[in-house]
Amino acid sequence: METYILMAALLALFQIWLIPMVINIKNLPWMMSARDDGVEESVLLQRAHRASKNLQESLPVFMALVLLAMVMKVDVSIYACWWLILRVAHGATYLVGIPYIRTIAFIGSIYCLIMMGVCLL
Repeated sequence: METYILMAALLALFQIWLIPMVINIKNLPWMMSARDDGVEESVLLQRAHRASKNLQESLPVFMALVLLAMVMKVDVSIYACWWLILRVAHGATYLVGIPYIRTIAFIGSIYCLIMMGVCLL
Protein backbone atom coordinates (compact mmCIF):
# COMPACT_ATOMS: atom_id res chain seq x y z
CA MET A 1 0.00 0.00 0.00
CA GLU A 2 2.94 2.31 0.57
CA THR A 3 3.59 2.13 -3.17
CA TYR A 4 0.16 3.62 -3.88
CA ILE A 5 0.83 6.50 -1.50
CA LEU A 6 4.12 7.22 -3.25
CA MET A 7 2.55 6.94 -6.69
CA ALA A 8 -0.30 9.26 -5.67
CA ALA A 9 2.24 11.76 -4.35
CA LEU A 10 4.13 11.54 -7.64
CA LEU A 11 0.89 12.04 -9.57
CA ALA A 12 0.16 15.11 -7.45
CA LEU A 13 3.66 16.48 -8.03
CA PHE A 14 3.26 16.11 -11.79
CA GLN A 15 -0.33 17.24 -12.13
CA ILE A 16 -0.33 20.08 -9.60
CA TRP A 17 3.10 21.54 -10.23
CA LEU A 18 5.23 20.12 -13.04
CA ILE A 19 2.75 19.92 -15.93
CA PRO A 20 1.35 23.45 -15.44
CA MET A 21 4.89 24.81 -15.04
CA VAL A 22 6.08 23.19 -18.27
CA ILE A 23 3.01 24.42 -20.15
CA ASN A 24 3.59 27.94 -18.81
CA ILE A 25 7.40 27.98 -19.25
CA LYS A 26 7.19 30.98 -21.60
CA ASN A 27 6.17 33.02 -18.54
CA LEU A 28 9.18 31.96 -16.48
CA PRO A 29 10.04 35.52 -15.33
CA TRP A 30 6.45 35.90 -14.07
CA MET A 31 6.60 32.52 -12.32
CA MET A 32 9.76 33.62 -10.49
CA SER A 33 8.25 36.95 -9.48
CA ALA A 34 5.82 37.81 -6.69
CA ARG A 35 3.03 37.29 -9.28
CA ASP A 36 1.36 40.58 -8.43
CA ASP A 37 0.19 40.91 -12.01
CA GLY A 38 -1.66 38.16 -13.82
CA VAL A 39 -0.65 36.63 -17.12
CA GLU A 40 -2.83 35.39 -19.93
CA GLU A 41 -3.26 31.64 -19.68
CA SER A 42 -3.56 29.40 -22.70
CA VAL A 43 -6.52 27.04 -22.97
CA LEU A 44 -4.15 24.13 -22.26
CA LEU A 45 -2.87 25.79 -19.09
CA GLN A 46 -6.43 26.53 -17.95
CA ARG A 47 -7.29 22.86 -18.45
CA ALA A 48 -4.18 21.82 -16.51
CA HIS A 49 -5.20 24.06 -13.61
CA ARG A 50 -8.76 22.70 -13.59
CA ALA A 51 -7.49 19.10 -13.66
CA SER A 52 -5.09 19.96 -10.84
CA LYS A 53 -7.88 21.41 -8.70
CA ASN A 54 -9.99 18.35 -9.36
CA LEU A 55 -7.17 16.05 -8.22
CA GLN A 56 -6.66 18.16 -5.09
CA GLU A 57 -10.29 17.54 -4.15
CA SER A 58 -10.04 13.75 -4.17
CA LEU A 59 -6.39 13.20 -3.20
CA PRO A 60 -6.90 13.78 0.56
CA VAL A 61 -9.77 11.26 0.61
CA PHE A 62 -7.62 8.73 -1.25
CA MET A 63 -4.69 9.21 1.14
CA ALA A 64 -6.92 8.94 4.20
CA LEU A 65 -8.53 5.73 2.94
CA VAL A 66 -5.20 4.12 2.05
CA LEU A 67 -3.68 5.03 5.42
CA LEU A 68 -6.75 3.77 7.25
CA ALA A 69 -6.61 0.53 5.26
CA MET A 70 -2.98 0.11 6.26
CA VAL A 71 -3.78 0.67 9.93
CA MET A 72 -6.75 -1.69 9.80
CA LYS A 73 -4.80 -4.21 7.70
CA VAL A 74 -7.50 -4.28 5.01
CA ASP A 75 -6.43 -4.88 1.41
CA VAL A 76 -7.88 -2.16 -0.82
CA SER A 77 -4.99 -2.30 -3.28
CA ILE A 78 -7.13 -3.19 -6.32
CA TYR A 79 -9.23 -0.04 -5.81
CA ALA A 80 -6.18 2.08 -5.01
CA CYS A 81 -4.49 0.87 -8.19
CA TRP A 82 -7.56 1.59 -10.31
CA TRP A 83 -7.98 5.00 -8.67
CA LEU A 84 -4.45 5.90 -9.75
CA ILE A 85 -4.99 4.62 -13.28
CA LEU A 86 -8.28 6.48 -13.60
CA ARG A 87 -6.83 9.70 -12.17
CA VAL A 88 -3.97 9.60 -14.71
CA ALA A 89 -6.54 8.98 -17.45
CA HIS A 90 -8.67 11.84 -16.12
CA GLY A 91 -5.75 14.26 -16.14
CA ALA A 92 -4.61 13.24 -19.61
CA THR A 93 -8.09 13.40 -21.14
CA TYR A 94 -8.70 16.74 -19.41
CA LEU A 95 -5.55 18.19 -20.98
CA VAL A 96 -6.38 17.02 -24.50
CA GLY A 97 -10.07 17.89 -24.17
CA ILE A 98 -11.82 14.52 -24.42
CA PRO A 99 -15.00 15.15 -22.41
CA TYR A 100 -16.84 11.81 -22.19
CA ILE A 101 -13.84 9.62 -21.44
CA ARG A 102 -12.72 12.20 -18.90
CA THR A 103 -16.10 11.98 -17.17
CA ILE A 104 -16.02 8.18 -17.17
CA ALA A 105 -12.52 8.27 -15.63
CA PHE A 106 -13.72 10.73 -12.99
CA ILE A 107 -16.79 8.67 -12.09
CA GLY A 108 -14.66 5.51 -12.00
CA SER A 109 -12.19 7.14 -9.61
CA ILE A 110 -15.04 8.18 -7.31
CA TYR A 111 -16.40 4.62 -7.45
CA CYS A 112 -12.96 3.36 -6.36
CA LEU A 113 -12.98 5.73 -3.37
CA ILE A 114 -16.46 4.55 -2.41
CA MET A 115 -15.42 0.90 -2.67
CA MET A 116 -12.31 1.56 -0.60
CA GLY A 117 -14.56 3.01 2.08
CA VAL A 118 -16.96 0.05 1.86
CA CYS A 119 -14.05 -2.35 2.34
CA LEU A 120 -13.18 -0.56 5.55
CA LEU A 121 -16.63 -1.03 7.11
